[in-house]
Amino acid sequence: MGYHRAGFDVVGVDIEDQKNYPFEFIHCDAIRILSYLADDAEPFPGAPWFDAVHASPPCQDHIRGGMRGNHGTGWMLPASRFYLQQQPRPWVIENVPGATMRADYVLCGCTFGLPGLRRPRWFETSWNGFDFRTPCHHTGRAVTVAGHGAQGSWEYVDGVAPTQEDRRRAMGIDWMNRDELAEAIPPAFAECIGGQLLEQLAAVTP
Repeated sequence: MGYHRAGFDVVGVDIEDQKNYPFEFIHCDAIRILSYLADDAEPFPGAPWFDAVHASPPCQDHIRGGMRGNHGTGWMLPASRFYLQQQPRPWVIENVPGATMRADYVLCGCTFGLPGLRRPRWFETSWNGFDFRTPCHHTGRAVTVAGHGAQGSWEYVDGVAPTQEDRRRAMGIDWMNRDELAEAIPPAFAECIGGQLLEQLAAVTP
């Protein structure tokens, strides 16, 4: 949604069906799509042409302090970067603090005035982007939207659990269920990065 608001026609790709996704969607392995782009090949007949690529590999194996168990998806971040670097389009990779990536942009809910959202995210870019921003600062109750377990994994810092409406309001998203919210990037984040991405495209377009 953030890239749409920035001015892009958005196509989503995921190996799992996303029934609430609001734009064109391809039900496919995203790594497979990236490998075809690296080979400058058509992933499948009639596949859309992409001018830029955003990748959000699973974050569970990159979270500082770890999560219970090994999810076996940590390889997807370096694999995504490898394929993205083999193709000419500008690209963005998003993940959590502590991931094995360069943090060109560091964004959090407080950066955009999202109500109580404590959700820092790193963005690595093909153009080695850089931006000064004020330090992360939260006052009052904070909403952390993460995990797929019991609601106890989503608590205010004072121990009062937020409602689903609180989480949606904090993320700036009103169309996702609980599990989808846990995987989402707030649209304000992607809109910000999308503006930088459009500048990169404009610089290379004749």
